[in-house]
Order: sequence, then C-alpha cells, then structure tokens
Amino acid sequence: QVQLAESGGGLVQAGDSLRLSCAVSGRTFRNYAMGWFRQFPGKEREFVAAITWSGGNTYYAESVKGRFTASRDNAKNTVYLQMNSLKPEDTAVYYCAALQSGAYYIADNYDYWGQGTQVTVSS
Repeated sequence: QVQLAESGGGLVQAGDSLRLSCAVSGRTFRNYAMGWFRQFPGKEREFVAAITWSGGNTYYAESVKGRFTASRDNAKNTVYLQMNSLKPEDTAVYYCAALQSGAYYIADNYDYWGQGTQVTVSS
C-alpha cells in the first residue's frame, strides 16, 4: 500500500502563490510517477500536472502551463506543486496521486490517491 497526504492548501488572493506538498509513505516512492489533479464542485477530476519517477520530465495542463511547476524530492518521499499567479478559476480541491503505468493525464490510471486539499483564490 501507498499512502499520500496533501498539505499546503488555503485561501489566497488572485495573483498570489501557494505550494502544495504531497508526502508519500508505504511502497517505494520512486517506483511511481506522480500526478496532480483538481476537482471543481460537481465535476470530474481534471489533470493538472505530472512528474516522472526521476523528476526528469514534467507535464502540464494548458490551463496551468507557465504558472504551475511540479517537482519531487525522492529522498524525502515528497512531491510538490508550486502554483504562481493564481486565478479565481484555480479554486478547487487538489489531489496528488501515484501512477505505476498508463497515460499520466487519465485519472483512472492512477493507483493511489490522497485525500485532497482545498485551494481557494479570491478575486
């Protein structure tokens, strides 16, 4: 089993920054690519960002490209999502997830999920 725990969400103003963290415990962290998804009320989870197990490759949704940065520290078993220039439309619950194989942008491919952290951006 793999356990994931997000932290770092909160209430900020438009233009501000937040850094989300996702601490991973259980099986070997470096076996997994890691993804970030977000969910708006009444909607399906949507892909935000992903990072390969080595951290050598990152992928982003068009809506966050240039503003969000995914990174990971395998020594600390932690993955991060740095969110800059936040907009009210970024308001959502953000989830981290662990992926062993499959397309990184498809939520159903992920093997383990955190509980989510709320990010609220006021205008």
